[in-house]
Amino acid sequence: MREIDLVLDWTPNTNHTGFYVAAAEGYYDERGLDVTIRSPATDDYETTPAKRVATGDATLAIGPSESVISYSTHPEHPSLTAVAAVCQVDLSAIVTLAESDVDRPADLDDGRYASYDARFEDHIVARMIENDGGDGEFESITPPKLGIPNTLLDGDADATWVFTPWEGLLAERAGTELDAFGLDEYDVPYGYTPVLLARPETIEADDDRLADFLDATTRGYRFAAEEPETAADLLRLTARGMDADDPEFLRESQRRVSEAYLTDDGAWGVMDETRWAAFVEWLADEGVLTTLDGEPIPADELPPEQLFTNEHLPRAE
Repeated sequence: MREIDLVLDWTPNTNHTGFYVAAAEGYYDERGLDVTIRSPATDDYETTPAKRVATGDATLAIGPSESVISYSTHPEHPSLTAVAAVCQVDLSAIVTLAESDVDRPADLDDGRYASYDARFEDHIVARMIENDGGDGEFESITPPKLGIPNTLLDGDADATWVFTPWEGLLAERAGTELDAFGLDEYDVPYGYTPVLLARPETIEADDDRLADFLDATTRGYRFAAEEPETAADLLRLTARGMDADDPEFLRESQRRVSEAYLTDDGAWGVMDETRWAAFVEWLADEGVLTTLDGEPIPADELPPEQLFTNEHLPRAE
């Protein structure tokens, strides 16, 4: 059996269902793959999933497209390549409590934002505020990553960034109403999130192993797209370490996210070059795509073909 060590970007949730379905239904076994799925909660996110892949501690990891860009512009770390997009639609949003005085991004001026301390994150939030007519000035706090959503619910922050079919639904079912602000609504051309990350060396050394993994995983995500409730039940039975395991919650979360898994022609994982280019160009135009010394990096120094590949994905059925 060929081994694959996959590190998730969060505790197991419905973003990850396709991996668990592929394992439960034997799709990985059929391809001769022994797949281990790890949660970042095992060390309380002390080491990011992207860093685990970059250092060779894991074969693959889930992360945002910013991780690919960051590692491609960091001289002390190897580059990373996105080999699949988990979702075609960005289901994340900046959220606030509906009962608060923050009814729109501009109201976050002088507020407290609970940050994951990602490289471009605070600038993205500031630009969203400015694009809504605010000054983009706020206090950024960095609680422990896995506890960030609770800072909003506990009143320790005015806003944070969440995955709406998970943390958003959890709040909804608890009777807490949230206001959600999508980045595209405020002219921020965000990239794919999350994506599956690999080292270029891993791809080159054993591309058959990666292709087999992606083929089996695609089957898992197609299953979840076509049979979301059954897939949610498989997730509940097989995933360890979820922060919610209520069957009805998982089924509703799965119904909401399953619509975002596939392209219109039924493909999973496929990424579009123009979407990558638009995000990189925006970062460069904003002046935040820089070297460690603060020197601007032109967008054409990070062409999309260096950041992602669809080469190992199966074709749409």
